[in-house]
Amino acid sequence: MRQSFTLLAAFLLSFAVSAATKTSAPDSLQAGSQYFAYPVPERGIPELTPAPKGYVPFHIEHYGRHGSRWLTSLSQYDAPVKQLEIGEKSGKLTPRGQEVLDQLRVILENSRTRIGELSPLGHRQHRGIANRMYHNFPSVFAPGTHVDAKSTKVIRCILSMANEVAEFQALNPELVITMDASTTTQPILNNSDLDQGSFKAARKASHLRQAVDTIPFDKTPFFDKLFTDRDFVATNIDSNALFNNLFDVTVNAQSHDDHPSFYDLFTPELITRKWLADNASWFISVGNSAASDGRVPFNQRFLLNEILQSADTAMVSSKLSANLRFGHETVLIPLTVFMELGHYGDEINDLNNLPDRWRNYEIFPMGSNIQLIFYRPKVDKVCDPDKILVKALLNEREVSLPVTPVDGAYYKWVDLRDYYQKKLDSFKSRFKE
Repeated sequence: MRQSFTLLAAFLLSFAVSAATKTSAPDSLQAGSQYFAYPVPERGIPELTPAPKGYVPFHIEHYGRHGSRWLTSLSQYDAPVKQLEIGEKSGKLTPRGQEVLDQLRVILENSRTRIGELSPLGHRQHRGIANRMYHNFPSVFAPGTHVDAKSTKVIRCILSMANEVAEFQALNPELVITMDASTTTQPILNNSDLDQGSFKAARKASHLRQAVDTIPFDKTPFFDKLFTDRDFVATNIDSNALFNNLFDVTVNAQSHDDHPSFYDLFTPELITRKWLADNASWFISVGNSAASDGRVPFNQRFLLNEILQSADTAMVSSKLSANLRFGHETVLIPLTVFMELGHYGDEINDLNNLPDRWRNYEIFPMGSNIQLIFYRPKVDKVCDPDKILVKALLNEREVSLPVTPVDGAYYKWVDLRDYYQKKLDSFKSRFKE
């Protein structure tokens, strides 16, 4: 408890410090956190370091989040309309407030049959990811390569999978592709929902997350652009609900080709402060911290074990292959932390430093993905596992792994596998279910 209050006190200080720190402030799109649209290729295509001489990729293990989508709750569209209609009936809306209400009504009607569904941009994102994967690692996707794709049962994930598979098939009709999305895929691809221990750990940290989520800051500039009477807002409007829902609609507009912009309603300071709270809230929920005893990322131990096993199968086969998995950010984030990709597995207990050490939009934008690329000597179709190298990509950017590299971004698979296996084996001794 004392540790949690120390964290909270540090975070309260971070509002005074980090909000004014230019290096900590995301841009308005990145501040959307989980709503940030996949940044590749609009913000540049990451450069990859060449493989060590004589090595070629032969296998890929992957987990990807669905692409850009509609918001997942009708209330996120409906609630701000109802709140602004209170002002409309009382004649308390500014001209901009009335314009926003009219635009939100159109969005609400369009959303009714699309809640949580993939947007056209989401389709294009996954086509692009598959296209770049194909051209980045052409030796993997040779004729006869087996591409096995699995998805959770959620439609946006299935469609994300279908778009990538369709792109691969178009690029090489001779690929052997299998797909599945059923109850049998659910326990591995979305095991977070089944892990009671992680729920208990998350509940332990929930009071801290709730405190972060309710830290007050002055939203007057936002309401002044919508309403003509501050006293009316104070007595008639659910200000937090209106602000939060309209912020979600605003930042999620980047997932659509035709939604109007409401960014003019939010000052840069409001955007930064909202992101600071969201970033901390996500970290407390799934990051590596004492707030939850570092337990929550272990909810992905089943998925990591499945990745190790399927990679081991590929090691002893002369065939080329790729295993693709499609699901949600609630899996991809703790998996990133658990695998210690880049610096995201670091334990952080001082939230005052969090914005410069853990930025949610770098991990799980719409369409985010983890790729493990396996390499072997070109002359060997099957080789000693000790010769196999692996590198990791997070959102197509090379990231470090928690063992000593042998050559830049390349690591010995046996070293990485042993590290992960020891981590998996440590679960029972570290945590009591």
